[in-house]
Amino acid sequence: MGRAAPVSGAGKRRGERGRAGLTSATVNRRRQKKLTSRLVTAALCGTARDVDRLLRAGADPAKADAEGTTPLYTACVHGAADSARRLLEAGAPPDAESAGVGAEGTALCAAACWGHVETVRVLLAHGADPGLREDHGTGLTPLAWATAGPHPETIAVLRAAGAR
Repeated sequence: MGRAAPVSGAGKRRGERGRAGLTSATVNRRRQKKLTSRLVTAALCGTARDVDRLLRAGADPAKADAEGTTPLYTACVHGAADSARRLLEAGAPPDAESAGVGAEGTALCAAACWGHVETVRVLLAHGADPGLREDHGTGLTPLAWATAGPHPETIAVLRAAGAR
């Protein structure tokens, strides 16, 4: 039995090419893309511990996956307040818009739409704008989504935060 081939790019300095002709920057981009995809999945159906593990591995909480879906939007639309908190603490911008198919809008609008009041509180505590319209300022506000629910507790929390 021969020895296993080294991982492409392993031990190379930035810009040097490994056996497969890949630069270390290319390998790092691929790794980040995989981590981002896994982070969105963990925000969807994992636990806060899964989110923590991926953040420690280097996943960027502010980066959207290949479809444009942000991890924070995914956590918030599903009411995963603990995962949302960890993403925000790790640097996810609270007012960033997700652009994935079926996952468009702000995290606060997503949480308000479904009446995930604890997730709404987490977002507001981390600086989410309760009056921000999604769709780059042309869509509905979090309060409009909560009212359509109707989700009275979410409406009250948003109004207390200054939503009109």
